[in-house]
Amino acid sequence: MKANKLRLLRIKNKFSGMDMAKMVGISRSYYYQIEYGQKRLSYDLAIKIAKVFKKKPDAVFYDDFS
Repeated sequence: MKANKLRLLRIKNKFSGMDMAKMVGISRSYYYQIEYGQKRLSYDLAIKIAKVFKKKPDAVFYDDFS
């Protein structure tokens, strides 16, 4: 995953990092670590993040999907 893809989706949807963190039930700092590729995330958390964008996890976290 390119870290910027998640960030760009977040910005496109006008969410702050804090908004995202609250929606998926994690801290803001943990969310940003995921966004910038510093932390790995569980599949369950990937699903929660993808649901925020109404997409499948592959479409959010991998470059080969739209």
